[in-house]
Amino acid sequence: MAVVFTLFLSLVCFLQLAIRTHAAALTTAIGANERTCFYADVDKAGEKIGFYFAVQSGGSFDIDFEVKDPNEKVLLDGKRERQGDYVFTANTVGEYSFCFENDMSTLTEKLVDFDIMVESEPRRDPPAKPGQIADQTSALEESIFRLNGMLINIKRTQKYFHTRENRGFDIVKSTKNRMFWYTVFESLAVIAMAVIQVYVLQTFFTKTGRRYKV
Repeated sequence: MAVVFTLFLSLVCFLQLAIRTHAAALTTAIGANERTCFYADVDKAGEKIGFYFAVQSGGSFDIDFEVKDPNEKVLLDGKRERQGDYVFTANTVGEYSFCFENDMSTLTEKLVDFDIMVESEPRRDPPAKPGQIADQTSALEESIFRLNGMLINIKRTQKYFHTRENRGFDIVKSTKNRMFWYTVFESLAVIAMAVIQVYVLQTFFTKTGRRYKV
């Protein structure tokens, strides 16, 4: 019975931890000279906001970003950043804006992968009755928090390798296009040289002088 009760408490703790956190992981394409904003609501002061972004493809893999609170106060900003991972405390209730701007590019579109996470710090309630069950519950809570931290680290590592993979693919694709057009221009140059050589040889061996009768 104690084991079942302990498992039930651990499940409740895990569900509370999951409910406290809500996130939005998105990928968006930002055109040249375009500004795109996304918004997240904060229900109460003191909540933690996590903001992650990484440029997956386009140009030099850089983008301008800006984060504002409901009072239009700039909390975070950056110019020509390739990626970023920030966590800050929301002291004001309301709508926070997360904007990306691609004004440094005139033709290139940028593909940005970003994640906005709003969470409140979990607080542990003191056990109603001290004893073996409370000790087991506390140990399970510690295990759950450690697992949560490990999962967050794994998620960040996956995002890092995902970004590296996309950037590598974009570089390979760009190199492939450059090699294709280089081959086309080289072939056209060889054909043009062959035509010019034939024309020069024809004009060299063609008799164009006047004939005189003796």
